[in-house]
Amino acid sequence: MLRSFLTVSSGTLASRLLGFVRDSVIAALLGAGPVADAFLAAFQLVNVVRRLLAEGGLNAALVPAWLKARDRDGADAATAFAGRVLGTVSAIVIVAALVLGLVMPLVIAAIAPGFVGRDTLQFAVDDARLMLPYLAFAGPVTVMMALLNAQGRFALTAFSPLLFNIALISVMAVLLVRQHDPVQAALVMAATIGVAGLLQLSMLALRGAKFASPLRVAFDPEMRGFLGRAVPGMVASSAPQWLMVAGAVIASTSPSAVSWLYFANRLLELPLGIVGVAMGTVLIPEMTRAVRSGEHAAIAHAESRALELAAGLALPATLGLMVLSTPIVRMLFEHGAFTAADTAATAQALIWLTLTLPAHVLVKALSPAFFAREDTLTPLLATLKSIVVAIAAAFVLGHLFGANGIAAGIALGAWSNAASLIRKGAATFGFAIDADARRRLPRILAAALAMGVLLWLATGALPAATRHGFVQAASLLVLIAVGIAAYGLLLQLFGVTGWREAVNAIRQRHPA
Repeated sequence: MLRSFLTVSSGTLASRLLGFVRDSVIAALLGAGPVADAFLAAFQLVNVVRRLLAEGGLNAALVPAWLKARDRDGADAATAFAGRVLGTVSAIVIVAALVLGLVMPLVIAAIAPGFVGRDTLQFAVDDARLMLPYLAFAGPVTVMMALLNAQGRFALTAFSPLLFNIALISVMAVLLVRQHDPVQAALVMAATIGVAGLLQLSMLALRGAKFASPLRVAFDPEMRGFLGRAVPGMVASSAPQWLMVAGAVIASTSPSAVSWLYFANRLLELPLGIVGVAMGTVLIPEMTRAVRSGEHAAIAHAESRALELAAGLALPATLGLMVLSTPIVRMLFEHGAFTAADTAATAQALIWLTLTLPAHVLVKALSPAFFAREDTLTPLLATLKSIVVAIAAAFVLGHLFGANGIAAGIALGAWSNAASLIRKGAATFGFAIDADARRRLPRILAAALAMGVLLWLATGALPAATRHGFVQAASLLVLIAVGIAAYGLLLQLFGVTGWREAVNAIRQRHPA
């Protein structure tokens, strides 16, 4: 599992790092005012719909169904089933994109009621409509990615999203040099998003299309049953994005709050992407094989390693982001139209929003246990409940504490989701944790806490805010590297894992 996990994580890491470059340029071009709020609200809407399909959502339903069809009826039947899924999903998302384009003013007013009566509403509608072609491409892209994942081919699916950020960064670099008006720049960037989706589709079609043939649109009982299982799983797998949308509903009434929360959340996307997306992509096939084999030891092994990986990467990332929130935000975003006041507000929101990270990763580790049993309803109900909790808490806390209160409300929603899955899983089938996990998990927590204390003590070595970006960036990167090294040494010192054990785990292969 670790080898496949690292493949997906490496691609996700590269994509997220490019995403930081992309968001840094967005901040420089648009700042944190009404134009930025409009663009980021539209982008957040498209991102949620995209992640309904990608990053574990459709993958969670398609992988078990495809494996069952292949084992029961043979490879040709599985290919034909995949062709029907590809054709049907593609048709659905194209129609959905057209309908969204027609009713976009109502959609934006619903997710950002604070924009109503302001120019920001029309800005957001125009941006969102230009982004919609990306959604039409996201359907077939996701199906082909899931088919490749089901066969253990993770490299192409992990690295193809790089094209999205490369295309957007290239266009924004031109805009930055030519210093376009912010409204015009936002429109050009929105249109580029659709082109980026076409590039990703073209890359995957060269390899993934052969696993889905012939291409057909079908709504027969088998396909309706598949979609009935897939839709709840897609909604549940996008819980982090739904919670951010819930926060944006409240934040839209406060100028710049949507932008502050967006940029703070982008910093969570790196660890959440590396851990959460990889867990959803790799663990679902692994867990499906274990559940179908009926072997208790295999199920316990998959669940235990998932929790260890989740805790081992999420806990130090959480503490690191909390301790280094201000210098990280300053280094990445405080350029051009993004001011020092925006940095302070974003960093404060980040501290509270970071509390969601362990909960989100825990959900990513627990959900495959339900998906592998073809139970997508339980994660769906947990997600819907968490959205209600987040909106209610953000409404109350946002009125008291502004953007920080909204971030805290989102965190409460995330932990509500995790708690619901823990309770339901324990009552339904019980989570099987082996002896190694019971021994390692407390030690992982101790190592993460020790690393957090060391980072906090070392922050005094960072130079004060300076206009020299290289010195600022180099000092911060050195401090992050020291924290990572210290955490690795602490894991070895506490007997969690060693270098030789990690290398051996990476070398292991699992059959597709």
